[in-house]
Amino acid sequence: MTLKKTLDLLKAHNEVRFIDTPLDIYLEIPHLAYAEVKKDDGGQALVFTHPIDSRSDKKFTTPVVMNLFGSYKRTELLFGRDVEGVAREIEKLLHMKPPQGLRDKFSMLGELFAMKDIFPKKLKGRGHCQEVIAQDDAVNLYDLPILTTWEEDGGPFITMGQVYTQSLDGDVVNLGMYRLQVYDKNHLGMHWQIHKDSSHFFDQYSRAGKKMPVSIGIGGDPLYTWCATAPLPYGVNELLLYGLIKKESPKLVQSLTTPLYVPEDLDFVIEGWVDPEKMVIEGPFGDHTGYYTLAERYPVLEVSAITHRKNPIYLATVVGKPPLEDKYMGWATERIFLPLLKTNAADLVDYHMPENGVFHNLILAKMKPLYKGHSKQFMHLFWGSGQMSFVKHALFFDENAPKLTNYEALATYALNRFIPKSLFISEGITDALDHSSPESLVGGKLGIDFTASYTLKKPEMMESSLLLDHIRPLLPEVEEVTQYIRHTANPITVISVTKKRSLSTLANLLAPLEPYLRIIVVVDRENNDIHNPYMLLWRVANNLDAQRDIAICGAMVSLDGTTKSTLDGFDREWPKDVVCSSAVVDKLKSLSLWDLEIKKEQKYQL
Repeated sequence: MTLKKTLDLLKAHNEVRFIDTPLDIYLEIPHLAYAEVKKDDGGQALVFTHPIDSRSDKKFTTPVVMNLFGSYKRTELLFGRDVEGVAREIEKLLHMKPPQGLRDKFSMLGELFAMKDIFPKKLKGRGHCQEVIAQDDAVNLYDLPILTTWEEDGGPFITMGQVYTQSLDGDVVNLGMYRLQVYDKNHLGMHWQIHKDSSHFFDQYSRAGKKMPVSIGIGGDPLYTWCATAPLPYGVNELLLYGLIKKESPKLVQSLTTPLYVPEDLDFVIEGWVDPEKMVIEGPFGDHTGYYTLAERYPVLEVSAITHRKNPIYLATVVGKPPLEDKYMGWATERIFLPLLKTNAADLVDYHMPENGVFHNLILAKMKPLYKGHSKQFMHLFWGSGQMSFVKHALFFDENAPKLTNYEALATYALNRFIPKSLFISEGITDALDHSSPESLVGGKLGIDFTASYTLKKPEMMESSLLLDHIRPLLPEVEEVTQYIRHTANPITVISVTKKRSLSTLANLLAPLEPYLRIIVVVDRENNDIHNPYMLLWRVANNLDAQRDIAICGAMVSLDGTTKSTLDGFDREWPKDVVCSSAVVDKLKSLSLWDLEIKKEQKYQL
């Protein structure tokens, strides 16, 4: 399904809004999309029909589409089927048994015959994505309405690019999604992190001293873009997943200046070559963690050709503080890949990644514990499984726990079963976007076992104002105190501070208050509202390194979610929060385009 047909489908379901007011690719378009996805049910998909670049006084004829996947309903419309149904189909394939009789054989033959359409089909000649061609000196990335999302971004970034690569011998192909920074008219930064397949390929080309071919697709069937994010094992072509879901072969054509094959119905294709000897500073970039990722050296692509349809559409997304479009894309991934995760963890019942845990920071899992230490075995298994290995905090529940998406009931269940012994702190690899670990790519891991129950005594309770008076003599930095889930055996006390020293051992500082305290969370007064649990979880999950920032004192556990600095012996640069430009928001409001409720602006700390 082409991107144009996709918009027709969404229009028929009242899931798209067309914005004809000319808006700038610098901040204005992405800011409006950032607000839209934070509405109830994810708002609508947005089509900006008149993008402009005020800095170069340029008007684009190519529309920009954003928030395409930004709701559960739209995501299933783009899949063309029930997402849970895809998961059931994969589970059936994984458990397919040899046929026992003639009827079983015929049934299996039918199922196997239907699978013939999952394999990509290479076409001869050119595709619709190659109707218009620019090569050599005619190449100009600035002819595309590529967005600059945040004020401190290093420049414009392609945010929904499908990156097609292959191994040095050509035997293994990969489709991934990486942000791509525009340096000039014919150079792009390739932000593939060390654990990505494209980075493994790059290492092969580097050792051989050869340039690496890359083709980047934009648009086409939206499912190509989702497949680019799928956490498949190394060597498995992501377009096989497209065929499995769509029940039709993805049709491919060869790029004009690289050996790579791409879907023929894409809107844009950017082709080029990466010289392993050239590394360029990439970033900063306001990323899906809600923080800017810092500038680092990455490979650079020299563009050799840009091709596109006669009337292309430019697809983009915006990342920053949750909730975002990746919430819904991640939901589809979570559901579809549950059966695959169960192949290594047979007693896994379910798992869930809350969007304010920004995926790699927090995972909730439900299992059937069969023996002592079973949950810790699962923790090791998760931390050793593909992209799951980047998860920082893993919470495990038994099969009788409430539904993992029922956060209030689940929190009550957890806090009535928690003792400090439930904590398991380890060390392992972290995502390249993680800023809180003492060193890049390696940091603390936290597992919590909620599968066992204990007879617990509730602490004595006092009102927050009185508790503040008791805390202040022990912690002069304290500004404000509030408490959550007071009805449980382990109420959570949140403290905001103006930080003057390391607070990683806060539980020890507050030891005299053990009769009243169980779980203590400390955050900076600046940029935090301790009465906003949604964003508190986001902040603490981002800022916590389990080895450094968790302290136990008797029955008390403290978590230090503050910004780290030399006060904490932290010598890395700490990034800034992603925030909207107030001038841009004011302009969008004056044009009657920004209609997000004030209370949501405040809740999501725009």
